[in-house]
Amino acid sequence: MSEAAEAKWYVVHTYSGYENKVKANIEMTVQNRNLGDQILEVMVPMESVVEIKNGTSKAAEKKMFPGYVLIHMIMNDDSWYVVRNTRGVTGFVGPGSKPVPLTEREMNALGIKSSGSAAAVVVDYAVGDTVTVISGAWENTVGVIKAVNPAKQSVTITVDMFGRETPVELGFTEIRHLN
Repeated sequence: MSEAAEAKWYVVHTYSGYENKVKANIEMTVQNRNLGDQILEVMVPMESVVEIKNGTSKAAEKKMFPGYVLIHMIMNDDSWYVVRNTRGVTGFVGPGSKPVPLTEREMNALGIKSSGSAAAVVVDYAVGDTVTVISGAWENTVGVIKAVNPAKQSVTITVDMFGRETPVELGFTEIRHLN
């Protein structure tokens, strides 16, 4: 059995409003400690909604599960410790202190395909490419790609926000190469 086959999706409860911070902190720890083979992906599921304010409608992204983060990981003492001791995490979802992975049916309902069943995605974006955002809240923002995730069809770029470099995850359809 390969290591990826042992990886399952777990749900982590966070303080409200800390979902993206928790995601960023876990990803940073994974990078710093070389745990990429144990903690494969951290996700804050988002859905597109249309907000109507002052008579104008505007597309926006909304968290599907406020207060929760999904993590695709191989459960062991190290990975459990890293996630459990991340600032903003209140615990894994499951009875007592035993994390319970999502079932195949629950994952399909969320639109998450188990590894192996995903269609191959051809990506013409690479780390270091300069792109411009063509839709959404970050429209007309220019950024440099820091990470590409073909499975989620997304890239992470950094944008300058409040004088800081802030990572932003965007779908392939929301960006284009800067000419």
